[in-house]
Amino acid sequence: MLPSLDDPHPLDDRSIRAFRRDGHVCIRGLASTAEVDAYRPHIDAATMQHRYDNRPLEERETYGKAFVQSPNLWRRESPIAGFTLARRFARVAAELMGVDGVRLYHDQALYKEPGGGYTPWHQDQTYWPLDTTHTITLWMPLLDIPPEVGSMHFASGSHRFGDLGFNGIGDDSQAYFDGVIRDRGFRVDTHGALLAGDATFHAGWTIHGAAGNPSTTMRSVMTIIYFADGTRVSAANDFQRGDLKYWLADLPAGAPANGPKNPLVWSRD
Repeated sequence: MLPSLDDPHPLDDRSIRAFRRDGHVCIRGLASTAEVDAYRPHIDAATMQHRYDNRPLEERETYGKAFVQSPNLWRRESPIAGFTLARRFARVAAELMGVDGVRLYHDQALYKEPGGGYTPWHQDQTYWPLDTTHTITLWMPLLDIPPEVGSMHFASGSHRFGDLGFNGIGDDSQAYFDGVIRDRGFRVDTHGALLAGDATFHAGWTIHGAAGNPSTTMRSVMTIIYFADGTRVSAANDFQRGDLKYWLADLPAGAPANGPKNPLVWSRD
């Protein structure tokens, strides 16, 4: 019996203000060690079974070296649904954004291997066919992340400027956003070492990336992406049209974004 993650987690006004100002925030202790320990074996096994890329680390390009990537785990392995569809997590996401309900976009395990490379700067929402600024990603380590590995880093305030003009994740995006961060004077922040069950949340347009993993331990992270209930579909580029087919059942432009993979996870009603 896996633990329920549906009870509310207290959220203070300071965290809400920080998220809306900076486009990111850290919520400590969103899940307990015992809760994470119960789900982690299921997520570990599913991550390796369903990973996108099985090539040795040294044979991959920059993006491939950044992490082992395994999406849609809640539909592939039923025990993981209790984690991905946790009302506790979704309620925090909704309260940070100030919306009355959130739907799931998708979950995704992002495991950075020992010796894994850096995650280049990028903006998530360039991929998402969603006509809203109310999008958010939960990023939760399943094991403690030591200081030498650390959590993600963010260009604070960058979410307020929307699409800053680069599609893709790689060495080119790193160079491009280095220039954007310098020219616009964004402050770069990180929440540093995290314990299992801590979580960062960042907005869809927040520029973010991560350092490589110099340790001998896998950096095991589960992510969940949410968007505001009532959002409509809008696909403006090839990345978004591809996501539209896979995550939103190829719904027509202007339709409510409520495909079979996008359940309402939390609502005030």
